[in-house]
Amino acid sequence: MKILGISAHYHDSAAALVVDGLPVAAVQEERLSRRKNDAAFPLAAIEWCLDTAGLEPEDLDAVVFYERPMLKFERILTTALRAFPQGRSAFVHAMKNSLGEKVWVRGLIRAHLGVSGKKVLFTEHHQSHAAAAFLTAPTQAAAILTTDGVGEWATLTVGRGQRTPGGATRIELLREVRWPHSLGMLYSTFTAFLGFSVNEGEYKVMGLASYGRPRFADDVRRVIRRTADGAFALELGYFAYHTTVANSYSKAFVGLFGPPRAAWDPIDLTTDAGQRYADIAASVQLVLEEILVDLTRALHKETGLPDLCLGGGVALNGVANARILKESGFSQLFVPPAPGDSGCALGAALYADRVHFGNPDRPFPDHPFWGPGLEDGELSRLAAEDGLAAETLTEPELIARTADDLAAGRIVGWMDGASELGPRALGHRSILAAPHSAETRDRLNRDVKFREEFRPFAPVVPLEWAGDFFELADGGARLSRFMSGVFPVKPAMRQALAAVTHVDGTARLQALPREMAPRLYDLLLAYGKRSGVPVLLNTSFNLAGEPIVNRVVEGYSTFRRCGIDVLVAGRERVGKRAWAKADLEAELEA
Repeated sequence: MKILGISAHYHDSAAALVVDGLPVAAVQEERLSRRKNDAAFPLAAIEWCLDTAGLEPEDLDAVVFYERPMLKFERILTTALRAFPQGRSAFVHAMKNSLGEKVWVRGLIRAHLGVSGKKVLFTEHHQSHAAAAFLTAPTQAAAILTTDGVGEWATLTVGRGQRTPGGATRIELLREVRWPHSLGMLYSTFTAFLGFSVNEGEYKVMGLASYGRPRFADDVRRVIRRTADGAFALELGYFAYHTTVANSYSKAFVGLFGPPRAAWDPIDLTTDAGQRYADIAASVQLVLEEILVDLTRALHKETGLPDLCLGGGVALNGVANARILKESGFSQLFVPPAPGDSGCALGAALYADRVHFGNPDRPFPDHPFWGPGLEDGELSRLAAEDGLAAETLTEPELIARTADDLAAGRIVGWMDGASELGPRALGHRSILAAPHSAETRDRLNRDVKFREEFRPFAPVVPLEWAGDFFELADGGARLSRFMSGVFPVKPAMRQALAAVTHVDGTARLQALPREMAPRLYDLLLAYGKRSGVPVLLNTSFNLAGEPIVNRVVEGYSTFRRCGIDVLVAGRERVGKRAWAKADLEAELEA
């Protein structure tokens, strides 16, 4: 059975193709359009998935959209009418924004793909999140929690999943929290208040939180109160996202937390204003963690299951995830590499396959690499146009030369095989560097990524070595497979890992098993032989405001526009002329 899953029209549109129960292709539209967080209907992603599998649209058995557009429109319309006349502008915007392709998705799919309307199916938004979290995890039975900004009406669901090898699959969502009460919107409101872009800057809030004290935590608890049933409710007088498109917080919110930060104002942590921003970030982060720990602890008691699967955009909060793992009572916590809306394309296809059509369960490949691969010879061709000489190396030569580059303090752009699905570089589209010096961290932020100086970088380490350098809770190695947890760096190792140790002594690490990314694993070992520490700094291969690179030409363009010293694509390698010439002269003199 051939099933195409689609997510679109909010943020991070994507397409995923599942054939006979297994994924064969999945990619975010932004990686092809080169527009960050592209929300458009993912025509390029759909075309790539079909071309990769050698299929025509008429070969598909089903096309599944990741949510129910009419139910979502009902929520948008109801919310706008409830706020009327105060929300008059929001009502007009909602009508203009929704009375087009966002509502008539079935017709849109039929028009673009030419498939019968009978083949077009819909899941609910949080069903897609739940399927993406549970059906990709190596577990047969698990509790499920999904939480994000909003789907149709639900903003958080709890439930359970059951898989039988070769047999039936069940995903049961037991309860939900409904709009406008939302943990995702709580965090996004603070993201906007702190001057960052919503649906993109939440990482920045989490990083900034480590520089602050949670002295505003009681104020945050005033705007989100706990309810008698163990859930939560926002005090809506502090918020405006449900009544207007102009702002997400109200005058009462500003009265409680002070003036918001303008996006163009730098955050200077040596000033009272900069410290206030950090303290506010620390406060909302703490309250988010407390609520999630309470919810998951109750879910563990209710289900009695040892495993928990997390889905939705809030599951990208690695600090909260680590607390859940440590304090909820669950033994294992599974977070997919794309827990947000891009992963819903895959989740929708899997839900249709296992639940709607009742196809037998199949083990899911435990990696994130479902996107486009690399073009052989492309790096040599591009480099030659600029007068640079690219080398094609054997596998041992490539690993040895790259390990030497890293040991010499060079920054390496690393492209290998199919690209990752999701927001994190997990070894195929990465920027790599030695992890030892804080100066390397500062150089990466200043000259390569062009981003705020308080942003941390992640380490990657062979799975077998993770416990030597990081204080992992039980189950932490699994949570770290896709960089989904933040854990302390061992105090004795913090100086040796200064570039990847955050100000609070933690790191969002990737504990890498060899079978997931063999070439990167071998590079870690080779670097470890040279330095004594088989750990590298691993950050996404992109500049601030741009999607992660996909094709070789995008990697090469990024390499030429920033301070990356060496670019590796497959078995091809090229370096910047400035240091390459100096090295050659030194070798000739020797």
